[in-house]
Amino acid sequence: MRRQTLTGTAAAALATVVALGITPAQANPRTEAPAAGTGIAWEPCADEPEAECGSVTVPVDWSDPDGPTIDVALARRTATDPTARIGTILTNPGGPGASGVQDAILGGIGGSFSDEVRRRFDVVGFDPRGVGGSDPIRCQVPEGPEPKLFPTTAEEFDGLRAWTRAYGESCREHSGPHVDFLDSRTVARDMDAIRAALGEKKLTFYGNSYATMMGQQYATLFPQRVRAMVLDSTMDHSAATTWDFLRSETKATQDSFDRYVEWCRTSTECALHGQDARTVFRDLYAEAERGELVDPGSSRTMSPTDLLEDIQWTFLGPYWTQLSERLAGLSAGEPGPTTDAARPTTARTAITEQEPEQEPGQEPVEDPSLAIFCQDWRLPVRDVDQLRAYQERLARVAPEMKLNLQAWGSTMACLGWPTEVRNPQAPLRWKGVPPVLVLNSRYDPVTPHEWARNVARQSGATLLTYEGAGHGVYSFGSDCVGDATTRYLIHVKTPPQGTRCPAVAQ
Repeated sequence: MRRQTLTGTAAAALATVVALGITPAQANPRTEAPAAGTGIAWEPCADEPEAECGSVTVPVDWSDPDGPTIDVALARRTATDPTARIGTILTNPGGPGASGVQDAILGGIGGSFSDEVRRRFDVVGFDPRGVGGSDPIRCQVPEGPEPKLFPTTAEEFDGLRAWTRAYGESCREHSGPHVDFLDSRTVARDMDAIRAALGEKKLTFYGNSYATMMGQQYATLFPQRVRAMVLDSTMDHSAATTWDFLRSETKATQDSFDRYVEWCRTSTECALHGQDARTVFRDLYAEAERGELVDPGSSRTMSPTDLLEDIQWTFLGPYWTQLSERLAGLSAGEPGPTTDAARPTTARTAITEQEPEQEPGQEPVEDPSLAIFCQDWRLPVRDVDQLRAYQERLARVAPEMKLNLQAWGSTMACLGWPTEVRNPQAPLRWKGVPPVLVLNSRYDPVTPHEWARNVARQSGATLLTYEGAGHGVYSFGSDCVGDATTRYLIHVKTPPQGTRCPAVAQ
């Protein structure tokens, strides 16, 4: 899933998943990882001396192992009981573009592991190539007028496509040669190099959100080298068409809104309890369409898209109490908890990591997400007529939410992206992969439960469903999810297929 800053809150967002059907026997033997035991020079991390930092050097292009190289950054927290140590869990929080190094240093995913898992495993986070400490991709706002996020004419459509192409070209200009080799299949080869350098015969991996793409690719390429793999909030890279991708994401967003409305009806914690939250939203949306909805904190007139963005990021937590207070404040004309952070939604803020105040020609900023996503996904749109038809159909799928803004922004970004789609969508085909555990909430707004079902069906993995809402199941504090995951990581024993864990208060 991409990362985006939505209404001032970092929201892990969207993206996709799956692997090309290439087995190790088909791979060029010169692209294999180095032999185990090449070692990593670990040193205390500058930001957190209790964690250790290091790196592994890999080819920019795995088909040219003697060509340019890149250092992949790592951070490690060692097992708390070395005498009981099983091995290493390699982790990444997703994004695309999220830092596994910072996550490990700050105790993100690793901090969610049970005491028993931390006792028996080293936890190593890594920054995928182009991210954070691994030679980050930098991009610059193009010169010229900002494009329309929802073009209505052929001229506006062409302008959007030209703008995204120019933005992509700026990434190439301000980054190294690895800018053309960021796809998840290539990252999976980097993961195997990390495994070998760690001295592990087999990989134990926990991937969240977009990192599940890396895990799925790894299992496809190196099935015999998998020990255990947890895919939390998983991508489905078999969504073959642009419509398949947009529809599934949009339905998930509407399902999340419907679940929120039901929670508001039954929970006294909802600021709109006793009212119909759906009606409150519809009235606010109608005001926004008329140009009459004003943000009480900033006196800024909010567009319908501004309102949708204000709402949709809260489904990730879920942050329903905050959402309820925001809607109640907008309805009453009083500042709510997110009002001061609200900002206009533009093509730039919806598509890139660039802040609204970033002007054309200013220093480039780190923004690897699109360069990664657009090498994993082929999402063509023929012309403005097809785009408008998608909008109309999506509005029927999601009467209130209209569309998933993150999915829409990612699709628009790739319209003119200049790099090759190196790892396009394909069915997931695994052979000889040990048991894999897939975790997904029933109401996930960016990696739909539908995707998790598809991945489990295609791969034979075991799906555990968390019967609640939000994104990133393992961190929710569910004993049911935590116990099943701990047992799996230690003993490689999956729960029964179709296991469901009740939602917990969040």
